[in-house]
Order: sequence, then structure tokens, then C-alpha cells
Amino acid sequence: MSKNERVYTIPLRDAYRAPATKRAKVAVRLVKEFVLRHVKADVVKISPTLNEVLWARGIGKPPRRVKVRVNVSEEEEMKVAQVEPAVEREEVKEEG
Repeated sequence: MSKNERVYTIPLRDAYRAPATKRAKVAVRLVKEFVLRHVKADVVKISPTLNEVLWARGIGKPPRRVKVRVNVSEEEEMKVAQVEPAVEREEVKEEG
């Protein structure tokens, strides 16, 4: 793990306060807000792999928590945070 890389477990229980037709969308917003608050980045980019993890069970049943790896880099005088799952999706499928 590099100096600009951190691993967080993000609780997504607040997504279940939203109506079932909006939960996965709210979960994406919660991930972005969490990363903004913890790494003080200007821009948060969610990887397609993490997006698939959040939407895997459909819009109504996002995961209760997700473990992510956050890479922070300086691009054109802006702090950019790249967010991706800490565990690759193929490894999760093999276990379960």
C-alpha cells in the first residue's frame, strides 16, 4: 500500500432509510460523501468495479457496508480520489 492509498470500511446503513427504488443511488452518494469527508479531496471518482458491487443485487438491496481502497493524487492542482473495492469482485464470488 502506497503513501497516498488508504483502506476504509464505509457503512451504508443510511441507504436503507431511502425508498427501495432509490437505495443503490443513495449508496453511491454516501460513498462519495464519506470519501470527501475523510480525504479532503476536490473530486471523487468511483471505479466501475465498485459501482457494480453497489448495484449487484439491484436498486433495492445495496450492501450494508463496503470495504474500499482510496488512492489520492494531485492532478492539475486538484486533489482527486479514486475509489475502488478493497477486495476484487472475482475473489468475493469464489468465497460465496
